[in-house]
Amino acid sequence: MQRELIEDAAGRIAGARCAIALTGAGISVASGIPDFRSPGGLWSRYDPEEVASIRALKKDPEKVWKFLLETDRMISRARPNAAHDALARMEREGYLKAVITQNIDGLHQTAGSSRVIEFHGNCRDYYCMECFQAFDRAGIEGGGLPVRCPGCSGIIRPDLVFFGETIPSDTHREAFQIAEEADLVIVAGTSGEVVPASLIPPLVKDAGGVIIEINKSPSAYSSVSDIFIQGSVERILPLIVQNLG
Repeated sequence: MQRELIEDAAGRIAGARCAIALTGAGISVASGIPDFRSPGGLWSRYDPEEVASIRALKKDPEKVWKFLLETDRMISRARPNAAHDALARMEREGYLKAVITQNIDGLHQTAGSSRVIEFHGNCRDYYCMECFQAFDRAGIEGGGLPVRCPGCSGIIRPDLVFFGETIPSDTHREAFQIAEEADLVIVAGTSGEVVPASLIPPLVKDAGGVIIEINKSPSAYSSVSDIFIQGSVERILPLIVQNLG
């Protein structure tokens, strides 16, 4: 049965005019980055409002930066897995137009995907909250916590979306523009619980498009997905690629 679903998914992707992918935490678990919301994830040890909100960054930046460094160490050790590689190959071979990801780990780019819309930002780029000078990861090494700007002593922060912040308008616009053009969306490793990214698959569906979902367990999308393949994305996506063409 699953083989038939994989073949059906490959056929629909091959026949799509504009296919996109929406990825979440589940796609990076095999790379050593646990889902923050899962048992044993970071949110089981930390209150996100205390370490990952804009309010916390302003109130207790040292505490937030300790959390950021732990997260950075975890992400820096991670490498793309077979799911990231499969999506990058789909793009190279012309089957996939873009990846919209809720992840901040940069693994899609490392795997070779070129059009990646990072809905929640990333941990590669940093900037000063006072003078807005930009820094890359290597430019903020050393010193105490919180990390401060050498020019104005303002607090440096990663270019990611903290709790309490809105999605940058240009990112939001780009994601929903490509979603409006898409006639197929691959949902990979995301439960569909976080808005506004969760609105993208229904947007494609409402326009007559196809939802192909790959998740270990049913999600908010499963009742409306055209194809739901239950399993790990790092196993299923390469099998779909093998059946393309």
